[in-house]
Amino acid sequence: MADTVLYEVGDGLATITLNRPEAMNALNVATKVALRDAVRSAAGDDAVRAVLLTAAGDRAFCVGQDLKEHIGLLAADRESGSGQTMSTVKEHYNPIVRALAGAPKPVVAAVNGVAAGAGFGFALAADYRVVADTAAFNTSFAGVALTADSGISWTLPRVVGPGRAADLLLFPRSVKAQEAYELGIANRVVPAADLRAEAERVARALAEGPTLAYAALKESVAYALTHSLDEALDKEDELQSRAGASQDHAIAVQAFVNKEKPKYLGR
Repeated sequence: MADTVLYEVGDGLATITLNRPEAMNALNVATKVALRDAVRSAAGDDAVRAVLLTAAGDRAFCVGQDLKEHIGLLAADRESGSGQTMSTVKEHYNPIVRALAGAPKPVVAAVNGVAAGAGFGFALAADYRVVADTAAFNTSFAGVALTADSGISWTLPRVVGPGRAADLLLFPRSVKAQEAYELGIANRVVPAADLRAEAERVARALAEGPTLAYAALKESVAYALTHSLDEALDKEDELQSRAGASQDHAIAVQAFVNKEKPKYLGR
């Protein structure tokens, strides 16, 4: 993996760190490739039971596309007529969001600063967002004459509602941490100095939890958003049967009877 993205696994937790603080963790091609590969690795590794997505520095989580690189790529496209630059949505952004949202384990985003454009989209693709009180969110797309990508057309309306999503997309602005909490974008807001410790605490607690149950919860909620009540009930039946057959369920029931804290195996 390129050093623009750091990847480490320990005690069931994969930590993925965007590492271009000098560029506010903007997404150049090398960073997008490395992030895609890291997220896929974490999602597919059975030894990983939770994922923490964070960023280096204190100014930005990720400001989206690296526009300095983007300008050069667009100029090259005009000369060649290839139109290759915008294939980044299909090649990079979509696989990253699919891996984050579809990971069969919880994903926590620790938002340390500005999350704009695709950075906002990646944060929304996580299951839980711990946000520094100095952070802010911005859709940004319309400000550079682009439409939504990184899944934000799907995630943002589901988090804040269609009306507010339209407002934030059509009139991009900085949504500060407290407002983000009130809108449901942030699950919790903490002092910036405490962000990493709190996000790690949340992620490690999830890594020690019933992984298969968490995966089923993610699948159940995503399915119910686009299906009827009857279909959702059938999906709950299917997933509950699977969860009920897990070792973790047997461990949890026995621990409850014994009045002990369960020690889950993630299977």
